[in-house]
Formats: sequence, C-alpha cells, structure tokens
Amino acid sequence: MTPKAAPADLVAETGSEIVPGLTTRKTVHYNLEPPELYEAAARRGEGQIVVGGPFNALTAPHTGRSPNDKFIVRDEVTSDEVWWGKCNQELTPESFETLHADVIEYLSRRELFVRDVYAGADKKHRVSVRFVTTNAWQANFVYNMFLRPTTVELDSFLPGFTVLHAPEMQADPEHHGTNTSTFIVLNLTKRIALIGGTRYAGEMKKSMFTVLNYLYPQAGVLPMHCSANIGPDGDTAIFFGLSGTGKTTLSADPARLLIGDDEHGWSDDGVFNFEGGCYAKVIRLSQDGEPEIYATTRRFGTILENVVVDPRTREIDLDDDSITENTRASYPIHFIPNHVPEGTGDHPQNIIFLTADAFGILPPISRLDAAQTMYYFLSGYTAKVAGTERGVTEPQATFSACFGAPFLPLHPSRYANMLGEKISRRNVRCWLINTGWTGGPFGTGKRMDLGYTRAIVSAALDGSLSDVPTERHAIFGLEIPKSVPGVPCEVLDPRSTWDDGSAYDDQAARLAEMFRENFSQFESDVSEDVRNAAPRS
Repeated sequence: MTPKAAPADLVAETGSEIVPGLTTRKTVHYNLEPPELYEAAARRGEGQIVVGGPFNALTAPHTGRSPNDKFIVRDEVTSDEVWWGKCNQELTPESFETLHADVIEYLSRRELFVRDVYAGADKKHRVSVRFVTTNAWQANFVYNMFLRPTTVELDSFLPGFTVLHAPEMQADPEHHGTNTSTFIVLNLTKRIALIGGTRYAGEMKKSMFTVLNYLYPQAGVLPMHCSANIGPDGDTAIFFGLSGTGKTTLSADPARLLIGDDEHGWSDDGVFNFEGGCYAKVIRLSQDGEPEIYATTRRFGTILENVVVDPRTREIDLDDDSITENTRASYPIHFIPNHVPEGTGDHPQNIIFLTADAFGILPPISRLDAAQTMYYFLSGYTAKVAGTERGVTEPQATFSACFGAPFLPLHPSRYANMLGEKISRRNVRCWLINTGWTGGPFGTGKRMDLGYTRAIVSAALDGSLSDVPTERHAIFGLEIPKSVPGVPCEVLDPRSTWDDGSAYDDQAARLAEMFRENFSQFESDVSEDVRNAAPRS
C-alpha cells in the first residue's frame, strides 16, 4: 500500500492515516517550521531555549549511538546481500512484524510530529523520507539535518522510506527479539525503520545513512562517510574521517565553499550531499578556532544536545563535559555563510583520509599511491585517547572499514572497489593526514597544531606539494613531503619530534602490527599490491 501525501493543512484530522497502518487518535502536526516546533517543544517541556536562541535537549541515559541495539531484518532479499556480523545484526521478519505492530499502536496513542524530507541533493538519486516522531525538538532536528522540500513539492510528497521514531518506547527483548529495550531496526525490503528506547537524535540521521549505503551502490553511486568542499577554482575535495579527526572542522574552511560535513554520494555526475544540515561535535568549541560553527551555537534554529546550561541565566558552557563528551549541535547548512546551496560539486581532485593518531606515530601528511589508498581506506584507522571512555587508560587503536563500518550494510570491499575505480578514472590525488599527536603519544606529546594542519590541507589542495621531494617512512612506507609552506620542517618527520627515537621505533612497530592484524580480514578480497601496502614488520 502506498503512503498518502500529507494533508494540505498542518494538522491532520483524528482518524486520518499517516503511513499504512498508522491512524491518528490524537493531534498530528505536519511539516511545521522551526518557530512552531520551538513553541510545541517548550509547551511540552522537551528542553530549554538558551541564550542566543538554540534549543537544548537532554537525551540521557543515551548520549551517543547504541550500535549493539541496531538490527537489519534478514529476509529473502537481504540474506545474501548484507555483510552480517558485529556491525549488522539480524532480526527475523517475524520479530520485526511484532515490533512494528507495537510501535504503530504506541504512536497511534500520542501527539505526533511528521516531517517529510529528501535524502540526497542529486535529484536523480534523492530518496523521499517521512519521519514520524513523538517530540517536536526531534522533528526540528530532522528539519535541520535533511533536505527540505519546497511547498509545491510537499503538496505531492510521497515517501519512499518511512522512519517511525518512538524514543520513549521500551522494547521487550524476549517478545521483540532485541538485545535490550533500545532498538534501531531497518527493514530494507519494506523500507521502514523503527527507532525506540533512545532519545539520541543521531540515530535518525545514521539510520538513513545506513539505508543509503545499501541503496546507492545498486545505482552506481558510491556512498561516503566524508565531508566535502569546493575551492576558489572550483576544485572539489572530500575528507574521510571518524569522529574526532577534524572532518567537520577542516571542511568548514573560510576560503572554500562547504558542500556538506558528513555524508555524500559520488555519482557519474560528481559529488552530492546527502543532507541539508550539519551535526557538529561542540565540546570545548572555541570562537577563535572554529568561528563559523561556534556562531551556530548562539543562533535560533540550532538544536543542541546535552550541553550544560546555567539554570538561572540560560548561558551554555561548551567546556563542561559533565553530561557527555559527545555534546552536539544540529543546524541547517545555510547557517554556514560559505556553503554550496545546491549541495553538489564536481568530481573530486583530492581525497583526504583524516586520522587522529594518539600514538604519535603517523606523519602529519603523507602522499598515498593507489595501493596505499585502498589499504588505508579499508583500514579506516584512528585512535581513542585515554579518559574518553570508561576503562581506556592509554591510546587504543580503532579500525572502522571505509571510515564508517557501523553504517555499511554491504561488505567493505564493495565500497572500496567502487572508490578505487572512481579514483583511477578521475586521476584523483590521495593523502593521509594525521590530526592527532606529535612528539610522543597522548600524555607525553601534544595535539597537532590546528594552524599547521590547516596549512597542510591548503598545500595539498592547491597543488603546492605536487613537485615537493618526499621521504619514505621506514615502517609504514608512506611518502612524506620534505617541506610544506607555513609548517616547520621538523614537524613533518614524526620520529624527529620524539625525544627518544628508539621509543618511537618500538611504538611504530607495535602500531604496524595492529594494522596488519586488523587487515587480515580483508586479505582475500584485495590484490597483491594492496596487501603489500601494509606496514613492514
């Protein structure tokens, strides 16, 4: 049964159908604008309006994603397609039907907020999505994060995918087949997502990213966990990286136009944003270091998550991590002054892999050949620092295939092969940039100077490094430029920044072994050249 378009008025009549099987018993609000959503959120006590105009919501106990509670329905269509395992847990069709019926019943008894949006700025490939949620602030989050149809488009909008969002509903693991009371369940065949047991809004965004990672390769489009921007000469650059590596910060460059900060597709026509907004981490955000993003935390329309607020003055404290390190700001992309309104760009001339190496081993910049590009893309390396998670007392290596393993329904080699083919066809330059530690590991060394990193990125993108001599890293085999404008030469050689060169060598050998151990899972899926791009023992 095809879902109907939203009613012309903004409030549905009781008894009208929102999506197949879900009829209203209470008020349903369709496609409200942010001022109306603010009013509803304040009326319902969903959070606080803070100084400058943002709306701050608390999502505890869930202040981040719940990867162990995410499932994909295994049926005749997905059984042989999906990369089943730790990232993609299976749920039976029977369990899905039981949970789906209970979510429908739960939602039918509550005031609801419906938001119709698009995912994918390329009109050839965009997916129409209907979000149904019980909270006004989370409908505002959806408004910020996805592409907003025009009034004319809304009049005839028909959803191609539906997200039923019941954040306060708790699942029964015995009855519903889940692991806990939290659930993020994707039925890729029926094109329905069920989310509940968590108020963390990022689950809605990342669920649709997972869906697009399944749908787009079938259309020849490479989905990518990356940011993208365009230079003054029209050159597109994309930045892959896990959380904390600087993907959002480095792509929001005043000298370049922002296409998007997190999720993109690469089609035969070029690069396009999946989203209509940004979801920036704001812990210890500074006005001097990131002025464009900082300004959004003082602006009406921004949704803040789990930021500490003075109860009397309503001033926010971005340095306070007492609720979580993962404080967030969601805002429409047009809040960034130098953005690309169309959300599209040409084929990239440069690809940058970002890593925050807390071991202090990797150079601040390396030029990658074709085999190394595949090796480091499949590795998806960064490192957690001590203190960011309970029990983490020293740096820990993190490997996430394609820089986004939790969101890959298909085997990583599918995405890697697509990337390799596109890079080869377009003769794209590829770089590995370490935004992490230098002079030693976390606790001994220091974080790479952001000014140096910006200079390094600029030099890579503007062609300044094309003819610069390089030196090969003894263990990792990476080609390190010997000079970069605006960066001291001694910073470029990581070993020389350590007081004890032999300690560096020992730690580099340990990190190399971590790389080799992780990559063993992909060795049968890649060529000999890619296998040989591994660090030396």
